[in-house]
Formats: sequence, structure tokens, C-alpha cells
Amino acid sequence: MSETKSRAPHLSPKVRDLLEGMQKELNENGTIPISIFNDKDLHQAEMEQIFGKQWNYIGHESEIPKPGDYVLRYVGNDPFIFVRDEDGSIRVLFDACRHRGVQLCRAEKGNTSHFRCPYHGWTYKNTGELIGAPGYKKAYQGMDKSEWGLIPAPRMENYHGFVFISLEREGPSLEDALGDFAWYLEMMFTMQTDGLEVLGEPQKFVVNCNWKQFAENFGGDDYHLLYLHRSTYDAGVMQIPLMENMKGYHIKPGKGHGVSFSIDLESEEENYWMFPPEIVETFDGLKNMTKAQQDFAKGARVTVGNIFPNTSFLLIPLSPDPNEVDPTTFLTWRVWRPLGPDQVEVVNWFFMYKNVPGEYKKQAFRAGLQSFGMAGTFEMDDAIPLESIARVANSVFGKKELKLNYQMGMDGIGESKVVEDWPFPGEAWYPRFEEGNQRQIYQHYLDVMLNNQ
Repeated sequence: MSETKSRAPHLSPKVRDLLEGMQKELNENGTIPISIFNDKDLHQAEMEQIFGKQWNYIGHESEIPKPGDYVLRYVGNDPFIFVRDEDGSIRVLFDACRHRGVQLCRAEKGNTSHFRCPYHGWTYKNTGELIGAPGYKKAYQGMDKSEWGLIPAPRMENYHGFVFISLEREGPSLEDALGDFAWYLEMMFTMQTDGLEVLGEPQKFVVNCNWKQFAENFGGDDYHLLYLHRSTYDAGVMQIPLMENMKGYHIKPGKGHGVSFSIDLESEEENYWMFPPEIVETFDGLKNMTKAQQDFAKGARVTVGNIFPNTSFLLIPLSPDPNEVDPTTFLTWRVWRPLGPDQVEVVNWFFMYKNVPGEYKKQAFRAGLQSFGMAGTFEMDDAIPLESIARVANSVFGKKELKLNYQMGMDGIGESKVVEDWPFPGEAWYPRFEEGNQRQIYQHYLDVMLNNQ
């Protein structure tokens, strides 16, 4: 690394020193300063260096099925209109009038052919095209309207119905940014050729913690299930014994992504995330997978992962009512939207494959709400320790002295070992008693922040 890059002139001296110190500690000791979880200056730098440049999930095409359908979404504090125009094309438009910058949307969702500014009445088609304004001929005759439409997101990509945007005009494609992670995502996205659809409305709620805490939690922290979520197994919500659940793999696909599988690759049983046989029969996309993907999906029981920086998912079988209902598999997909250094808006979607019976979709939605909904058993467990971490991260003594231990799996600590003959993409470790996924998330985070990528 050059001296210019290593000194990161795009960062303030305070933030640069914090991150360079973190880089040294992480590489040498496997430790991280707690202050990164509640620092105002660092938060602002992240808004510019990470959320202003990386690929950000914005929504799923099934949320806007008809022409004119739109929802309001955010990247950090930046508002965007996720809309299907009159021709059926999907667009992502910055929600700001080109006249004075007023936000156009007054509702979280709706259907409209036009957006009109409430200040001076500038009016735009749902393509973003400016079509008029009050007294246009007297006020603006001669102005080229084509130059003053709503600003589209610089880059947008639709990945199996999941729409991502980048606020940077140049940079890696989404495919390049996903790298080896795409191999694992495509198993979930293509099991049924018609793909997935959103169940109900996305839930939104606020947790007083830092977005990175959630990203690392979903990126490979299976260890916390043994204690924090123990009651879910005792109550029968989770059917897989917790120590048995650790028999799986942490996979580092690179580029800051992390994914973890509870899986039995030697089993003769067809697991497919514990979907019942009548649902597996609808998975007409399995035959289109590679043989390696077919073998992997067959053994999978639970998948949890994080797409860098802040999009997480969990495909898991859980029971909404252990006394009455068998475990039902569902996909929860969420964005950890940073509102501040110690506040996150959780945007939480539930998904199911389009061509499964409606009754199964209802049961999957119920299972998701009761376990990973805003008042779900798992969700309430997680919020308490994460909020506590953010409070400690803002303490005077904690900022000076507290280094957090991310050493599990390093230098012979614990029983987890790298799988030398791993036949699938990325680097795998078995069993899941290790924190290498979290370390590689932060190593990529530091590379992005310090090297201005």
C-alpha cells in the first residue's frame, strides 16, 4: 500500500487514526476497539465511503407489480422512489424536486402516473421526466425540460428480482461485487424458476445500536445461539439441537460477505432447508443448478448470511406454534439502515417461492413473524445485548481501554479448522466455532474505508 493510500487523506485525522489503529489490532491480535460502534465522525465517513459507493439493496420487484406502483426507500438518509413506470420498467429515482429539492413522496407507497412537488408544483412522470409546472409558458418558456427530470440512481441492477443500486457512477458491477457469494445466493433464488415474492408488507422498527453489529451477527455469529437463543430450542420453536446446529460451515466468499450453513453433506436425506416433500416437488429450478449446487442444497438445513455492507438474510425452518404446527421454512431478508452511530432502522421482508400453495405461504409468514418479526422471539433476544454494546461504546473508559475479542479460530483457539479440500467457492471452516467471518467482514470494511474504494 502506498504512503498516500495508507494515510487516507479523504478521512479526517481522527477517523483515519481510529481505523488505522483498528487495522493494526485486528491483524496482529484479532481485537477491535469498541468505539467503532458509536462514533459520530466515523458514522459520517461511512455514509460517504461505504453507503455512497457500495451496492445497496433497495427492494424486490414483487413489491411493485403493476405500472405506477411505487414505494419510498432509503440508502442511509438518501430518499429514493422505487417505481414501476407506465411501460412496466423498474426505475429508482432520487426523491427530490429539481427546482428546490423538496421531497415529492408524501406516502410510503402508492400508485401514480405522476409525482408533483408540493412547493411549486413541478410535475414529473413516473419515468422521472419533467412534464410541466404552473404558469410554465410565462415562467419557464425556453427551458429544456429534458434536462430537469428526476435524477435516477447512478447504477441499478436487478438480480433475480432483488434490486440493488449504487450511488457511484463507476465501480464494480453487482456480479463482480458479489464474487463467489453469488454461487450460494443463486441456490436460494433459483430453486423455483419463477423465483420468490414478498409476503405482506416489510416491517420497520428502530434498534438503538450500530449497523455493523447486525452485519457481523448475521455474517457468521452462530455462537450466540447456544446461550442467547437457548429458550427457542427449549420451547420447541427451533427443532435442531443447538450443539448439532453448530455442525456446519462458515464460508468466506470474499469482498466482505459472510455466509454460514448448518448442513450435512454426507446425509442420504434430502434436506433442502427442511421444506416438506410436497414443497420440494415445486422446485423445478433444481435441475438447472450445477451438480455441485444440487448436492449442496440437498444437505442444507439453515443458511444465514450478510451481503456487504448491510443486507442480511436467513433461510430457516421454525415452528410458529410448537404444540400445533410443524416447523415451517421461510426466508427473512433485511436491511440495517443506519440512522446514526447508535441507531438502526431495521427493514424486514419475508419471502416465499411464488408457486407454492397459498396455505404454506400463510404458514411461512406466520412462522417468520413469530420468530423474526419485530416482536418475535429471536428479534427481542438480539436487541438487548446489541443496544448495550452501543451504550458501552459511547463510554469514556470504554473508548480508551476496551478491545473486543474476535480471536475464536485464530492460532489454534477452538476446534474449528479450515476445510482443505472444500469443493465449493470460498474458504470454509468447520465446525462453526470461529469468528473468521467477522474478521474478514472488518478487513474488507477497513480496505474500503482506508483505500477510498
